[in-house]
Amino acid sequence: MKVLGIDPGTRRTGYGLVESAEGGLRLVECGVIRPPAAATLPERLREIQEGLAGVIERTEPGCVVIEGVFYGRNVRSMVVLAHARGVAVLTAAQRDLPVFEYPPAEIKKAVVGTGGATKEQVAYMVGKHLRLAAPPEPSDASDGCAAALCHLLGGRFRSAEAQAAGSTPAGGP
Repeated sequence: MKVLGIDPGTRRTGYGLVESAEGGLRLVECGVIRPPAAATLPERLREIQEGLAGVIERTEPGCVVIEGVFYGRNVRSMVVLAHARGVAVLTAAQRDLPVFEYPPAEIKKAVVGTGGATKEQVAYMVGKHLRLAAPPEPSDASDGCAAALCHLLGGRFRSAEAQAAGSTPAGGP
């Protein structure tokens, strides 16, 4: 099974495609979609959509996992992030791919063992899980890989009923 993990953002959208095979987990591809810094929000969203569509068409994942919304003090930042998440969900849905969402703390717990892990700890453990010489860079790409890993490793961390339900579909409770 190939899982595309996405760490959405309007400045940088990280992604990682991880495959579960007989030999274990394997990184297929990871990277970052970076819209031009001077682009307007609609232009950035278009760049993200086109970039993700290209990744999906090229890699043919079985499902997409998106890091959930985290609540911060800056409401405007949360709303802008929600736009990027919406583009990612729509891009996957247009291709009839199942979309799953995990809160950032659950991704960290699945990959590192604690929901309060730092970005550096997440990157380090992504590298270890995937048997890489060095963690994926930049951290946005590593975070995309972590989202995919969370889904693939999820059986160890979720209850049987949550596992049977396949986690929380994007937009669900």
